[in-house]
Amino acid sequence: MEALNLINYKGKVFDEWGLREIEPHPSSALNFYGQSGVGKSMAAEAIADVLGKRILRITYADIESKYQGEGSKNVDSAFKAAERDNAVLFIDEADSLLSKRLSEVTSGADQSVNALRSQILTNLDKFEGIVIFATNLVSSYDNAFLTRLISVEFENPDIETRKKIWAVHLRPAGESEMNIPLADDVNISELAEKFEFCGREIKRAVISACINSVSGNHAFVTQRMLINACETIVSEGQNLSKATGSIVSEDALKGAVGRYIQKNA
Repeated sequence: MEALNLINYKGKVFDEWGLREIEPHPSSALNFYGQSGVGKSMAAEAIADVLGKRILRITYADIESKYQGEGSKNVDSAFKAAERDNAVLFIDEADSLLSKRLSEVTSGADQSVNALRSQILTNLDKFEGIVIFATNLVSSYDNAFLTRLISVEFENPDIETRKKIWAVHLRPAGESEMNIPLADDVNISELAEKFEFCGREIKRAVISACINSVSGNHAFVTQRMLINACETIVSEGQNLSKATGSIVSEDALKGAVGRYIQKNA
């Protein structure tokens, strides 16, 4: 809300009340953080929709470059494109870009990483639009970024919210093209109580149950099918939690940049 108010009342506050004297380039920079699947991207799209703006989505993969120094130029280009098109700039997987800057620079890769992050700081200080970062690793952020951002935590939905999400996916109200043939035994309350899922996992469970129903030549989607789909998701999550080598580290980022530089030197 603070970010939306900054956009809506920027003219009055910064021009009529003269706050440009202390902040020449007022921007609305948000940081959405929380676990995957809790609605960070959806919220960014909703904000763009409320403001009547298009959304420009980029990730670290869009910014990194095989040529040393190009990453910083790509960052600058992204901010300029958002300003030119009056768009909301949405940067996903932001932890790859906003992590702490390296204090010991020993290679060209180190220099490129620091230069890229310094360029983001520069753009944030002069950007007058709205930019939204999203991450599930906010603890890795450099404090210089955190002090410039309005941070909003996205928590896993509670039971009442889960009921609403299940209802939207299974029995949407109002105008909707969804018409899932549900068996009479489908119990949304039981699903919400038994499985502490985020929105993305609920969507996965519904799609999986529907596919299993059709592939098995069943006329309806039953409660058992939905529970089976949920249990599969839980099992997959447990297996993934035991896996190793799945975290992208600072060394991995430096290594990727270094390989690009070496390959194209």
